[in-house]
Amino acid sequence: MKKFRTIRLTMRLYLAIALLFFLLYVIVTLVGYFLGFGGPTLYAILAIVIVMAQYLLGPKIVEMSMRVRYVSPQEAPKLHAMVEDMAMKAGIPKPKVGISEVNIPNAFAFGRSKGDGRVCVTRGILKLLDEDELKAVLGHELSHIKHNDMAVMTLISAVPLIFYYIFISTLFSGNRNDNAGLIGIAALVGYLLSQLIVLFISRVREYYADQGSVSLGNQPHELASALYKLVYGTATSDKNELKKVEGVKAFFVNDISNTENVVNDLKQIDSDMDGTISQSELEELKYTRTKIGAGSQIMELLSTHPNMVKRVKRLSEMG
Repeated sequence: MKKFRTIRLTMRLYLAIALLFFLLYVIVTLVGYFLGFGGPTLYAILAIVIVMAQYLLGPKIVEMSMRVRYVSPQEAPKLHAMVEDMAMKAGIPKPKVGISEVNIPNAFAFGRSKGDGRVCVTRGILKLLDEDELKAVLGHELSHIKHNDMAVMTLISAVPLIFYYIFISTLFSGNRNDNAGLIGIAALVGYLLSQLIVLFISRVREYYADQGSVSLGNQPHELASALYKLVYGTATSDKNELKKVEGVKAFFVNDISNTENVVNDLKQIDSDMDGTISQSELEELKYTRTKIGAGSQIMELLSTHPNMVKRVKRLSEMG
């Protein structure tokens, strides 16, 4: 059963990526057929250049946005030991270890490749999670590095950007023939659809990272409990500080937006209301039907992260 779920998840991921690039192929073919490749191709190349710049400069932007300070093994021995252990189990080089001077509880991984990996925790998460929960979160983040998620997401994010520039090029090209208008509409539709597909792929990769953390030896209930605490911790965080890091929230373990609704949905999981998810509670969840509000389901479609109730439910099936 577990193997079947993994195969199904993999198929959904590959189909989504195939659909994304098929959509790009269709739109670019139409552009070439009706308009020639002059203007739109120039914008497509510009989009790719921008994505490459994002790929090269992205780590520095994240470091500045999140006020990251890299720490030595002497400064943070336990944190380094956890990261080293997870990296060894994952079969990847040990990433740089940093602490983000942000009170919002979270963790994130970034970099250009496995050899350039960086994993960071915020001050907030160090105060909130116990050692096993933190280790499970670090396993999730190192799984992102192992799966090359940074490179994958940078690559696929180029597709909506290409559609956007094709749309803009037809909108302001001064060419008012019907073909240009049709291409502009098609590019706009392609942009909207590709954005949804990119978000879907991002959510699937979060499931993979959760699964990766468990495969590295972390207990599903420890990761579930950590995610549960992170949602509550974010819901009570300073709103102004949350706004400052909205731009990099895709890197986080969980979506820091809409946490109030997520908190209400999560109440059905913590049966004894002690603020954690125990092994027995997660085991019980495997056989319990969960309820997700309509608003939360709609918000999931526009999020880089899966719905938290669905995510914890899937962790219950890994036990």
